[in-house]
Amino acid sequence: MTYLTIFTAPKAFTNPHINLIQRNALQNWVHLGPEVAVLMMGQEVGMPEVAAEMGIRNVHEVKCNEAGPPLISSMIAYARELTDSPYLCISNADVLYFSDVISATQAMARLSENFVILGQRWDLDVRQEIDFSPGWQERLWQDVQQRGRMHPPLGSDYFIFPRQLLADIPDFTIGRSGWDNWIIYHALQRGWDIVDATHSLRLVHQNHDYSHLPGNRPPYKLPETKKNIALAGGEENMLTILDLPNQLVKGKIRPAPLTFSRLVRKLEVALTPKEKQRRGLRWRLTRQVRKLRRRLTDDRQ
Repeated sequence: MTYLTIFTAPKAFTNPHINLIQRNALQNWVHLGPEVAVLMMGQEVGMPEVAAEMGIRNVHEVKCNEAGPPLISSMIAYARELTDSPYLCISNADVLYFSDVISATQAMARLSENFVILGQRWDLDVRQEIDFSPGWQERLWQDVQQRGRMHPPLGSDYFIFPRQLLADIPDFTIGRSGWDNWIIYHALQRGWDIVDATHSLRLVHQNHDYSHLPGNRPPYKLPETKKNIALAGGEENMLTILDLPNQLVKGKIRPAPLTFSRLVRKLEVALTPKEKQRRGLRWRLTRQVRKLRRRLTDDRQ
């Protein structure tokens, strides 16, 4: 029995750079060892061939939206159905892990029955195949420390959780904004132990453009993103790492330090009016505080 299943919905393998970084990521996950199982989900071009080459299962039966990307609810259901791993990890297809993904999960499993792990990532420009011969973890981390940059605490590239959780997740579309923010909101509402594992779990994001999306732009304004946010219950449920009350540090759950960025975020949340009341002085103040918070998180990385 594997301990952790990492599952993902890659983009098509047609763009040379996307092909490169996704292959790097999949090879990385395979090299995490026998404790980790890997699933690719979807019907994008090149997936069957890459899956066969790497010995990874391609779940092409996963449900998708009208535009093609898989639905996260179906992805989680198949991950639960096709593996016996006690813990699942839904992940972007361009990120790299180290063996501490296992140790961080084990630490949380000792502390809590119902938990969700997420954290910030390191951004790194990668233009060649990564060498996964012995010593790859030390070489990769040294490269990250020399050339990488910590990403602001705004998006989430992975979530780790026990297999019984998130069985009731809405039909969010993968690769569009909003669903990751809702998971944070949902876990807090349910009283689960959701932690920022940035200090315990290193994650490397291989930088890329957005040529796979209309206008070569991030997905924030796409129709599927708007639908995701509506399914999540609106903008007020769009939470980030800054909203997490606790961190996983050295195998223990500790309160997140009250930084200035977190204080500004708390002010933003307190000020933000409901969707139908977004006008007038309060809404203008909210937008100014939001701009300040974004500048702070950008400038302090």
